[in-house]
Amino acid sequence: MPDTDSNRGADSPSAAPAAAPTSTSDQQAAAPASAPTGGSAGPTGGSQASGPPRPAEPPAGAPPLPRKPKIGDTMPAPPVPPTAPGQPGSGQSGSGEGGGSSRNRRRRRRGRGGSGGQSGGQSAQQNQQNGRGQGGGKQGQSAGGKQGQRSRKQGGQKQQKAPTPVEAVLVDDEPIELDERTMRKRGGRSRKGRAVGRYQMNVHVQPDATQISILEGRSLVEHYVSRPTDDVTQIHGNIYIGRVENVLPGMEAAFVDIATPKNAVLYRGDVQYDPEDVESKGETPRIEEMLKPKQLILCQVTKNPIGHKGARLTQEVSLPGRFVVLVPNSSTYGISKRLPDNERKRLRQVLDRVKPAEHGVIVRTAAEGVTAEEIERDLARLIQQWTQIEELAAKQTSPGLLYREPEMAVRFIREEFNADYRAVIIDDEALHRDIAEYVEAVAPALADRIQYYDTSKESLPLFERYHVTEQLAKALDRKVWLPSGGSLIIESTEALTVIDVNTGRNVGSSSLEETVFRNNLEAAKEIARQLRLRDIGGIIVIDFVDMEVKENRDQVLKAFREALSRDKTRTQVFPISELGLVEMTRKRIGEGLLESVSTRCEHCDGRGVLIPPEFLS
Repeated sequence: MPDTDSNRGADSPSAAPAAAPTSTSDQQAAAPASAPTGGSAGPTGGSQASGPPRPAEPPAGAPPLPRKPKIGDTMPAPPVPPTAPGQPGSGQSGSGEGGGSSRNRRRRRRGRGGSGGQSGGQSAQQNQQNGRGQGGGKQGQSAGGKQGQRSRKQGGQKQQKAPTPVEAVLVDDEPIELDERTMRKRGGRSRKGRAVGRYQMNVHVQPDATQISILEGRSLVEHYVSRPTDDVTQIHGNIYIGRVENVLPGMEAAFVDIATPKNAVLYRGDVQYDPEDVESKGETPRIEEMLKPKQLILCQVTKNPIGHKGARLTQEVSLPGRFVVLVPNSSTYGISKRLPDNERKRLRQVLDRVKPAEHGVIVRTAAEGVTAEEIERDLARLIQQWTQIEELAAKQTSPGLLYREPEMAVRFIREEFNADYRAVIIDDEALHRDIAEYVEAVAPALADRIQYYDTSKESLPLFERYHVTEQLAKALDRKVWLPSGGSLIIESTEALTVIDVNTGRNVGSSSLEETVFRNNLEAAKEIARQLRLRDIGGIIVIDFVDMEVKENRDQVLKAFREALSRDKTRTQVFPISELGLVEMTRKRIGEGLLESVSTRCEHCDGRGVLIPPEFLS
């Protein structure tokens, strides 16, 4: 999915941290079973046994009153007496972001999912019969079980439900009215009464998934799939209270329970700390000095869980809005580098007036041409949301969700929609109404570009009408044909993705060098498109056809970088090596197009080959 401007190199005032090691999940599996855990999401699990529970032990003392939390704050988990065999407090940790379904269809767009509780009615009923409280996740057994212990030990007091996570507030109740001149200026180009733009967004809503396709002209360049039932795998941007489970000094990382099936990983470079709380003075402290097991920390997901790897976290929280990104409790000050110099100068003057002293602010590319009042009101909404998150964090005593990002279609509109889009076509009436209301509030000059595709009146489905289906089928194949007859072979491995360029049926007409050069130019543009379309991230190695002339190699590399310039995901391309290979990296956020729509073959386990049983007998 597209990244916010705060996480991209073009808009961030500083470079992103170095890529994290890829073997951290294996290290998690090798953690000792005796490591202390604050819930059953740790290495020991939480199995139940039969037997009478122990009598309650007297409390050690009254806990101190919680202060207003800040980024980097940690606090010890509440004391929990040891669990006796058969005591119903050792359940599994919660699996995510709430079990109910609540949608506010006013001028606030709320994400899918509800406020916590049990994932199924049967489980909830069983827990109520056993006197258990509800936790902060869908299963809610880790926090709920231990809270239930404390309730029974305190005379059977009724346990409070987990607080409802803060939802993203996208618009004000009373949007700003723009004059006619400003409306014309922001309305974008049109021809014969029809909007003109480079891109078109098609949103196809199904009962089990929402698909979003981005067309550049008629060519499919991006495609994303969002499933409501897979919330625990699509949590990028969510803010959690997490409990530190394991601190691994050798990996300079910590595993954190955020009430999802897999523990998330937090690297030392992403930890925010108070120098007064560590022993090392005058030098960079070690991660074991900054974090301790069972501490509760405020953190945000920067990368979705992929495969066997859990989500990646940071303690530098950011809240994206339409025009600005709020970085709470920070001195961050930045303006998008994609804006022209004169606009950056104007926005710098605006930002100097409206920026709060206690928070950092990054102005996004979408702020081009907007008024100071619009920026100020966008910033005020984000500050209000952060205040709510702080209040909710102060009440949390167990891992749980604090803030939920809106659903993917709304995030796309918030972060990507501008005058370059000639249309946004949606085939779901409810979603069309919500997005139309949002655009009417934040960009009224572009409201007419939000269109409803009535499938009952159209002869073809939305994706077939704009030839998305056939392009998707080609995007899922390992072989891609080039216009002149050449081809690309795209293979993904655990470590990297390899792309091989072949001349194929392209035999040329003049010379071998010229044929290879023209074939590589076509391949460079198509590779840039395939990387966006397939959402390929990590390390990528490209084997162009060998070229003898250095000027030709330089032109191919230049054309490749120009084609990548329209990719909003951060990329880095290195010169052609002595072996004729181009090495590059592309920031990985999601699992990729193929992985999001496919399942591993149960017969060959994804290898593509079957070994006869008699061979091994």
